[in-house]
Amino acid sequence: MTEKSIVSIDTHNKMNIEELIEILKTNCRMIINNPSIAKDLPPILIHSSPGIGKSSVVRQVADSLGIGFVDVRLAEIESVDIRGLPSVDKEKGVMKWNAPDFWPRDPKSKGIIFLDELTSCDKSCQVAAYELILDRKIGDFYHVPDGWYIVSAGNLATDRAVATSMSSALANRFLHVELEVDHETWIKWAYAHGIHPSVIGYIQYRPENLFNMNKENLERGWPSPRSWERVSQMVKIYKDNESLLRKIVYGLVGPAKGIEFIEFFKINKKFDNIIDMLEGRIPVSIPSKNDELYAFCSSLAYVLWKGKDEAAERKRLDGFFKILVALESRPDFIYMAINGAMYPGNDEQNAAACEKLYMHKMWSKIAASTKKLAFKYAS
Repeated sequence: MTEKSIVSIDTHNKMNIEELIEILKTNCRMIINNPSIAKDLPPILIHSSPGIGKSSVVRQVADSLGIGFVDVRLAEIESVDIRGLPSVDKEKGVMKWNAPDFWPRDPKSKGIIFLDELTSCDKSCQVAAYELILDRKIGDFYHVPDGWYIVSAGNLATDRAVATSMSSALANRFLHVELEVDHETWIKWAYAHGIHPSVIGYIQYRPENLFNMNKENLERGWPSPRSWERVSQMVKIYKDNESLLRKIVYGLVGPAKGIEFIEFFKINKKFDNIIDMLEGRIPVSIPSKNDELYAFCSSLAYVLWKGKDEAAERKRLDGFFKILVALESRPDFIYMAINGAMYPGNDEQNAAACEKLYMHKMWSKIAASTKKLAFKYAS
């Protein structure tokens, strides 16, 4: 092995959310189809910075598969909460243990046991989790049903989050992955989950600010996928009260990124009439500045599939392609608008959206011209 190849090895096993979801779904489906295999599949430990959405990803997988989900926050409990409490059987004169009621018991049930904050709990709690993770049991009085998969998560010590070093004995039980921030994957998720277009557009414009801990006061608000999701919620509530919204955004992502976002939000408000453009009530007008184009395209994709019926949807889709034609000199923004339009919701909705786009009479023209323009633009 050459020195160069040694240097290139990724020692952290980094992966994006889509890759993690694929592993989780595959392992869970294997257990659903053959529960006895559960004991042979290694439990996963997801390492990541705080605020990326580890727990949301695991819950999303359980929901999508229609299986159970038990969420245990280890940093908030004691070791006795894992193992349970003893009681005395007076008739037999012996002590017996009683496992907590949140552990699944139905032998036919299926789901994910999620042990969150494993690297944030104290040593005694980690030790109590050993047997559950390795042997899928607690003593002789509780056994994890075969249909359940064990997943854990923890913060990175390098991110100044609460983190406790893990013993080699516990670490060796897991398949370790490090979840990294990927703005393209997050944007797909954001479109599918109704994140406000001002937030989507801003992250597309400044992707480095999706997650940024550098020079931030980590004891106050700072930019992360979780905090941007909350910004979206607040924008929907306070969009007509800029003064209060500004303070709320500062409190969620900090003043430095908050100032930038509010300015972008004001640009985005210029395109509140995008529905009228899509439905032909006003002429197509393409902005010239890049920041305005990001706001314009994110708003375009956000409202495309929100017509009240099929007729309104067809009208909007026709308007969408007219706008794409008007964007022909900027294929990068055509890509952005189309990518946003492909992810309106769950897998079924996304597939339906893609089919409607591909089957539209203007698709071949846009695809052909965009490919030609993209080559010209790249050169």
